[in-house]
Amino acid sequence: MKRDPIGGWKKISLKHYTHQFRNQKLTPVQLTKYYLIFGITEYCCRMPSDMSFNLQPTLKGHHLELRPLRQDDFDSLFTVASDPLIWEQHPDNDRYQEKVFKEFFRGAIDSGGAFLATSKEGRAIGSSRFHGYDKDRSEIEIGWTFLARSHWGGIYNGEMKRLMLDHAFQFVKNVIFVIGAQNLRSQKAIEKIGGVRIESKLDRGREKVVYQITASTLTKPSDPTNYISERRDL
Repeated sequence: MKRDPIGGWKKISLKHYTHQFRNQKLTPVQLTKYYLIFGITEYCCRMPSDMSFNLQPTLKGHHLELRPLRQDDFDSLFTVASDPLIWEQHPDNDRYQEKVFKEFFRGAIDSGGAFLATSKEGRAIGSSRFHGYDKDRSEIEIGWTFLARSHWGGIYNGEMKRLMLDHAFQFVKNVIFVIGAQNLRSQKAIEKIGGVRIESKLDRGREKVVYQITASTLTKPSDPTNYISERRDL
């Protein structure tokens, strides 16, 4: 077995695909996606031990972009969040109120891992964040996600999750999602992309369910061309 010159990869046996993909100058993460999409499993990835998790990169997909959340994003994000129907199944179903949302927004800024989701036109459409990076467990949580109802339906939420999972799997083996037991909409969305329910727990007296996704359980996108993302670490 020879060490592949693309950071941290070992070549086992790839001929045509290796030549084809390297000519496209893909990153190791993008190579992984191609191999998963086309059923090629002859590469293995070794995550460098000296890599630190960048909690706020800028991630660009086909339909939306994620960038670090800023203080001056409050007004545009609250315009989205002020719709009561977004929070209808959420444990904190009063988050559409400005006073409540201000606390949510403050926590997002303080977390150091929150994103603003914008449409291709640059309009705010939602938010999500990374939380609780555990190097020893090789795990991180993705949560606090919401989208404007105009962007419900799977395409945008699915791409947002895949962009974040794509980034996370460069550093960890497991990504978890903690969801309210009554929030069936979010549970179905996570199951749709390969989330596996692993436990239930109480959080501030509320029942939550925990889902886990690994690189091997993540489902393939229906359109592989929409799954190749651009990552810009800022």
